Amino acid sequence: MSGEKLFQTQEVGSIAKPRWLVQALKGQRPTPDALADLERWRSRVPFVPEHDPRLKKLLKGEVDEVGPHGIRDLGALFGLRYLETSGLDIVYDGEARRMEMYEFPIRQMTGFKLLGHVRSFDNKYYLKGASVGPVGLTAPYHLDEFEFLRQEARRPLKVPVTGAYTLADWSWNEHYLGKQKGWKGRSARRAAQRELLVDIARHAIRPTLKALIDKGAKVIQIDEPAAGTHPDESDLVVEAFNESTEGLDAKFAMHICFSDYRCLFPALLEAKRCSQFLWEFANRDTPEKDGYRDLELFAEFNDRREIGLGVTDIHRDVLESPELVRDRILKAAKVLGDPARVYVNPDCGLRTRSLDVAWEKLTRMVRGADLARTAIAG
Repeated sequence: MSGEKLFQTQEVGSIAKPRWLVQALKGQRPTPDALADLERWRSRVPFVPEHDPRLKKLLKGEVDEVGPHGIRDLGALFGLRYLETSGLDIVYDGEARRMEMYEFPIRQMTGFKLLGHVRSFDNKYYLKGASVGPVGLTAPYHLDEFEFLRQEARRPLKVPVTGAYTLADWSWNEHYLGKQKGWKGRSARRAAQRELLVDIARHAIRPTLKALIDKGAKVIQIDEPAAGTHPDESDLVVEAFNESTEGLDAKFAMHICFSDYRCLFPALLEAKRCSQFLWEFANRDTPEKDGYRDLELFAEFNDRREIGLGVTDIHRDVLESPELVRDRILKAAKVLGDPARVYVNPDCGLRTRSLDVAWEKLTRMVRGADLARTAIAG
């Protein structure tokens, strides 16, 4: 990491979709309030010029004239410029084209049947699938969105991709469990789960990652929100990651949100091509409890990888001061013994917060990183 800017700031995943985008994607004429919000944000985040025909038609309420493709492009441009303008060093588009992180990848695969809606942790729903045959891939996905952003981005990009372990964990495992002989107890279910996630990794995730890398992706974040829900399967999380990235040349990060990370050690350290772990810390940091103690695990196990340090809580509207962000960064740098290992990000995606709150959290985070650099230099 020698020579690179210290404490680079980055996004983790999603941001909230603006009302004009949500309404337009539904084929609705954006309300006056939604259009006023668009203009308010456009004055702060100049993501599209005044003369752009798509903008002109949208402001007139001519949604059909803009078309779904044009609307999605505007949404992606807004998300990209929003994150760039906030000051982040490493960006994407806030997952503007993605409605959620499970159903879309599963729809690109063969061997699954979507059965019914389930509720995610907030007031969002997605169709849950069942494994009904061998896993295959119709075509690598996320390529169009990455190609669009690659041409538009002014900062380095990091592509978030849902990991094989989470996709398997969130699916019903009918096909692979049915292959197990005898009583379908704990051992049989674990074996079936392993077979499912390995096939997802080999036959769907790895080809998708390779296609993204061939298109120019240099940094890819594997999202595994399910990793902390079954601590006894930490070895399976690692196996899924290793199978997904086998033989590929890129910088890979693993994001695990809201977990007791100590339960995943030391198995997690066997993720061979993982250069960076992005974890949640700020959510658990209180005056009574040090939320950053888990950083000591890396010293305990003599692991020298980078840490994506969660310094802003995505579950509350309370705004962290730049000074608090600075102190959290400096604490991490001290514990890890090398400031070059610290990258700075929210705990998780900021879609749980309004765009106004998320903006304040991001800009304060960027200022806090600047203060930490000044402190290190001084």
